Amino acid sequence: MKTKILTHKPKMPWRNGDILNLKRICRRAERKFRKTNLPVYYDFLKDQLKTYNHAVKQARTLYFSNLITNNKHNPRFLFKTIDFLLNKDFNKSIMPHSQTACEDFADHFRSKVNAIRSNLQPVHDSNPSRSVALSLPEETLESFVLVDAEMLGRVFSQANTTTCLLDPIPTSLFKTFYKFFESEILNIANCSLQTGVFPSACKTAVVRPLLKKSNLDPKIMDNYRPVSNLPFLGKIIEKLVFIQLHDFLNEHNVLEKCQSGFRTNHSTETALLKILNDLRHNYDSQKLSVLVLLDLSAAFDTVDHQILIDRLSSRVGLSGTALNWFHSYLTDRHFFVSMDTRSSGVHEIGCGVPQGSILGPILFNLYMLPLGDVIRRHGIDFHSYADDTQLYIAVSPDDLEPVRLF
Repeated sequence: MKTKILTHKPKMPWRNGDILNLKRICRRAERKFRKTNLPVYYDFLKDQLKTYNHAVKQARTLYFSNLITNNKHNPRFLFKTIDFLLNKDFNKSIMPHSQTACEDFADHFRSKVNAIRSNLQPVHDSNPSRSVALSLPEETLESFVLVDAEMLGRVFSQANTTTCLLDPIPTSLFKTFYKFFESEILNIANCSLQTGVFPSACKTAVVRPLLKKSNLDPKIMDNYRPVSNLPFLGKIIEKLVFIQLHDFLNEHNVLEKCQSGFRTNHSTETALLKILNDLRHNYDSQKLSVLVLLDLSAAFDTVDHQILIDRLSSRVGLSGTALNWFHSYLTDRHFFVSMDTRSSGVHEIGCGVPQGSILGPILFNLYMLPLGDVIRRHGIDFHSYADDTQLYIAVSPDDLEPVRLF
């Protein structure tokens, strides 16, 4: 018996009814030419193909133009769209999808972080009372407010539909039948907020190796970065905590004003505008600018948990159940590497903010708060975007002594 394999190609969203009609006209013109082999039908076919290709190009351009305009405040979506337009394939890999490969990747990712931490100077005393004087908020956040069904439903509806391997059912299905589980989810969330304990089942991350750039050698492990995925329910609880923490930080002006990363109404654009404006101001004042660009290696993955907890207590003003919740959230976390149907063993995570989490970025910003105080004490201007920090000073052309000290 003869068999035939049919390949289903996904329909391109810009292929509307007009384009499909033009394609049918081209098909008919092609069949007419093949049947008669007359030059007149060949010319007609060329004209129709030209019209069709022009219509496809216009429709595709209009589609992506509207897509970019409608998502101009969503950097992740924009970068994903650009990668699609550039035909970048970051999923290619000739690494064998075996359990051995998964274990090798797990060991590689752990050893990379351990190597960086081993080169850091040990912190002999993280007691905030013995450190430099810090501006403490007058109010403290001792506990979280329990949420109602309306708040939970709003967070649930806005959550991404990304499914984790550890989720019992697909996230899209979970969201569809959310009302059937609403009371149970609300009880779990409020129990976590009230007791200061983050569910242990939501502390394990599924890590997938992803090639950093499509033109890199996929045989070299250093060319991969870990992409972490966390259980969906854990992200819902994180978001509920994030909302209350974010409101508290904004109310008491705790966040670093010279930090543009992971903040509402801030972006790489605002960071660039701030630095560029300062440099132009120096130029207008007939001064030279000395700029130093800093980039911390694996900054998010090497965050010390105890220092972060101390920071949340002494600098941010968390205490009581709220502080206990973050201690529970950060500790006893694990990960395993998954490639297709193969997985590594489960390994403990002893440092870093959880990758792929809701709270990770804002916790990193809070962890880096003292950096601004240190830089300001030396009379240096700066601006940061996440772990990228730009230091700059203005000097007179006749006096370069500050450059030597800098």
